[in-house]
Amino acid sequence: MSKPINAAVVNAFIEGTKNVLGTMCQTNPVIGKPSLKSNSSLFGDVTGAISLTGENNGLVVLSFSKEAACTIVSRMLYEEKSDIDDDVMDAVGEMTNMITGDSRKRLSENGMNYEAGIPTVVSGENHKISAMVSDDAATVVIPFKTDKDEAFNVEFTFEPK
Repeated sequence: MSKPINAAVVNAFIEGTKNVLGTMCQTNPVIGKPSLKSNSSLFGDVTGAISLTGENNGLVVLSFSKEAACTIVSRMLYEEKSDIDDDVMDAVGEMTNMITGDSRKRLSENGMNYEAGIPTVVSGENHKISAMVSDDAATVVIPFKTDKDEAFNVEFTFEPK
């Protein structure tokens, strides 16, 4: 059985996401209710993932619908995007890196220190990312929507200490 999730960790990812998207992408996301993930499927059409090491091992995943990715990346690059192309893939990787970095800074303020790996980006229908974590590691999903009601999720998984 997994341990309850620390609210400071959830808040670090919420605030990190809001800060990066507000600053870099002129997007003020609407936050849904965080929950524990009950399966291994991913939401969306394009996903960025980055591993964390430190207090315990973890994985951060940002998964976007095509529409959300194109809206956010268009704002980030000041260039209209309507499909998942190399620019969108690169920008999703950079957003994953920036949101994870901002969240790591917030976690370190609570005494939780992590180093991040290099982001990986995958796209396509029904794509999957497998985390090399134990079966009792809990995955938290934080659903977001853009101001255009387009969906994306921030997920994180940490090995139990």
